[in-house]
Amino acid sequence: MTEPMTLAARLAAPITLVRRALTNPAELGVWLAEYAEVDLPKRYEFWGRYTPEGDAAHQRLLHADDDRLRFAWLLDGVETTTEITLRPDGSDATVLTLSQSHFDFADVINGTSIRGVLQTYWSLAIANLAAHLEGRPLLPKTDFTSTEFRGELVIAAPADKVWESLTDSEQASTWFGYPIGIEPWVGGRYAMGGFESGYAAKVVDLEPGRRMSVDWGPSGVTNWELAESEGKTKLTFVQSGFDTQNPPYAAWSGSVAGLAELRRFHEVPDWQPIWLPEEAAAGAAS
Repeated sequence: MTEPMTLAARLAAPITLVRRALTNPAELGVWLAEYAEVDLPKRYEFWGRYTPEGDAAHQRLLHADDDRLRFAWLLDGVETTTEITLRPDGSDATVLTLSQSHFDFADVINGTSIRGVLQTYWSLAIANLAAHLEGRPLLPKTDFTSTEFRGELVIAAPADKVWESLTDSEQASTWFGYPIGIEPWVGGRYAMGGFESGYAAKVVDLEPGRRMSVDWGPSGVTNWELAESEGKTKLTFVQSGFDTQNPPYAAWSGSVAGLAELRRFHEVPDWQPIWLPEEAAAGAAS
């Protein structure tokens, strides 16, 4: 059995509002799933096209109280466990910690189990919960019934500023929260983990200030395009060229989740990421 995967985020809302967003079926239907049914302390279920193996509800509630929610979730024939805890951070913020069992990064690489999407699935879900609580438009949810990966995001900043933050290694590493090495020219490297990581995707198309395409190999080609109007920038992002029999749902969900911080990076005064360091997440979960 693998070690639990843990995420922690600081949400800009008091704990009562976060708890309601986590347990109210109507709110869950906004930020998490296509369908949700909740009857605490007996039932907590969500399903639909935005949920892995969402043909039906596969959750079984294990525990629920004012600051902790734990449920079993059957995925690819294995009963996993998800636990969400809340603690107040002052009067107007909440730290949410999510622990997920049965996540193995090897499943991300080889695509042999839908459980490989769990880390980025929950990252995107928490990013959308944060956007919901802040009153911002949500990012596109991953449709696990589709092989079309396309989304749009409007950022309240000029296109040249957004372009710089997308193509400058230092800025991209800052808002994404992970080292990224970028050579912004055709044939240049795009390296998650930095240029020393041992693997780099390749920039295959670029029009400065407007669009860039990066070839990730089996995961396909990511295309970004910017269009400015009235001081705001519409970012259109598309992933294509992958094996449609094994769509890279994990990679797509992670890319979209990262864009939540790109928008906040430009729009939030004195920006700080919602994500807490790994050691803080691990400490909160222990």
